[in-house]
Amino acid sequence: MTQYQKASLFLLRITMGWMFFYAGITKVVNPEWSAAGYLKGAKSFVWLYEWFLSPAILPIVNFMNEWGLTLLGVSFILGIVVRLSSTLGALLMLLYYLPILDFPYPNPHSFIVDEHIIYIAGLLLLGSFRAGRFIGLEKWCSELPICASFPQLRKLLG
Repeated sequence: MTQYQKASLFLLRITMGWMFFYAGITKVVNPEWSAAGYLKGAKSFVWLYEWFLSPAILPIVNFMNEWGLTLLGVSFILGIVVRLSSTLGALLMLLYYLPILDFPYPNPHSFIVDEHIIYIAGLLLLGSFRAGRFIGLEKWCSELPICASFPQLRKLLG
């Protein structure tokens, strides 16, 4: 891989990391924030998003959304556990994409593909190229003695 490609992956990882971190931390510090407004507007898979809105589930959805976004951001910024974070982030983006989809229009200015699909593609790219190894902590972590003892952990780390 060329230096230009490595630098491009690093910049993609850092910018996506900042985007996720900022989106998450602003939810964490705002006690008034709730996913309820977004979930109420579901146009597809309404039954699933209504279930997410139930009083027993909504606090869990809020917690996972706030801290999931924040920790995804930290993972990408530090370059650690990027493969796992990329997969989980892509799943989260899919969960954001589905409720707004009025097939085939996710919004009035898009046809099938909107920013959520672009994020999914970028996240999968980061995971598949092991982007945490370029100016990140993944390479260092994968060389720790615990990773030598547990090869599956090394795969998870990238």
